Amino acid sequence: MKRIFNFALLLWLSFSMMACKRDFLEVTPAGKLIATKTSDYDLLLNSLTLGNQFMTYTQAMGDEMAAIEPYFAGTTLQQQRSFKWENTIYEQNEDAPEVTYPTKALYIYNIVINEVLNSSGGSDVQKNALQAEALAGRAWTYFQLINFFAKPYAAATASSDPGFPIIDRANVTLNNFTRASVKEVYDFIIKDLQTAIPNLSATPIHRFRMSRPAAEALLGKVYLSMALYNEALPHLNTAMTDISNSTYPVRLYDYNVTFGTGGAFLPNSVIGPTLPNLYNYEESLYSRQTAGDWTSASNALLLSPATMSLYGSSDLRRNFMKNTPYPSGAAFPLGMVRKAGPFSPIIGMLVPDVYLMRAEVKARLNDLPGAKADVEALRVKRMPAVDAPVPGVTASDRVSMVKFILDERIREFSALGYRWFDMRRLSVDAEFQSTVKYSHTLYTSGGAVSSTFTLRPERLTFKIPPKVLAENPGMQDNP
Repeated sequence: MKRIFNFALLLWLSFSMMACKRDFLEVTPAGKLIATKTSDYDLLLNSLTLGNQFMTYTQAMGDEMAAIEPYFAGTTLQQQRSFKWENTIYEQNEDAPEVTYPTKALYIYNIVINEVLNSSGGSDVQKNALQAEALAGRAWTYFQLINFFAKPYAAATASSDPGFPIIDRANVTLNNFTRASVKEVYDFIIKDLQTAIPNLSATPIHRFRMSRPAAEALLGKVYLSMALYNEALPHLNTAMTDISNSTYPVRLYDYNVTFGTGGAFLPNSVIGPTLPNLYNYEESLYSRQTAGDWTSASNALLLSPATMSLYGSSDLRRNFMKNTPYPSGAAFPLGMVRKAGPFSPIIGMLVPDVYLMRAEVKARLNDLPGAKADVEALRVKRMPAVDAPVPGVTASDRVSMVKFILDERIREFSALGYRWFDMRRLSVDAEFQSTVKYSHTLYTSGGAVSSTFTLRPERLTFKIPPKVLAENPGMQDNP
């Protein structure tokens, strides 16, 4: 049975959206937005509240990262705690962006889902398409929440592992809730996507808005995180087909061109390459972004020596890295670098993620030629063609090929928070759990080890923030 719950945030959100005029409150029921026409609901899905999902601490928690003094000492307590994988990140009075931003989005999505079909001035096709966008957006949001606040999906325990409360209405007056199980939340995500996909456009209308290829890619990602590889593959195939056929510009950038003479990503300054904004970035299939706490002008977190050993000397992804501090200074020790871009990491759905997810799924299902073709299609856009092929001994062995693709994911998405999601699913994967590292190192400015921090399995799951528990005393915390 689904439960509805009421964070104080939702109450604040409803009042902030309603309280512009006194007469508005007199004619509009509590918990409702002024939206009656189909076009009103269309505009709701353009809200920047949906695009700005500032959930940054997974960037610090990836096992590809290291830290260095004296810069690390100058970061916030929350940032330090996240890098150290501590139990407590937030104080009793602090809002957690991992809760506040998703629940703001859920409020809007639920209004559209539950009301748009009864709106005026639009066709049934338009109404169904808008509801589908909101359903798929809600699914994306829940996929973030379940990867913050619940254990990684494991078929044997998913029915009993506490997940996250299911919010399926924009009603701030209800406050009885329970944490649905991990399985119930995944079932909820899958149902939303399956319901949405038939009514979504095969060609994106704008990368800020949900489309069929983005939803298909997301459903493939959900199944991948559940280790349901046969189920993931057809959705990733459809996403790739739609991407290939799209008349809207969604594609892989060729770094050989964009970093070549007169290239679009130049100049490459001390704060990184010159990149298009979020809504013009052509590798973005579904544009959602977080704050770049650890990119561009930050020196506190670096890519570790082990991470840097994964990159070949001709890998043009090195152009997103700087081996000296911002704004200037001596080179970092041990070959470590700071990630200089993008300034605001894209956390929605990215075209290179689709390539690498399908490559991994194919490799796991022993389609090694197909896996090789997909990962090389990405690599040839990231380095000179002569260096792009997967080594033959790797490409002919299933386990080696999967590990190569997992390393390619680190090469592609280092310092952007993606590794956290991979670490979680791999931690319960008996075959590849050894690819997860459980140690972070803090270095001195000279490269000596200052401290090491160990990731306990429990901290692959965020604890429920204290403020949320205080406002919702019946809510169960994570150990």
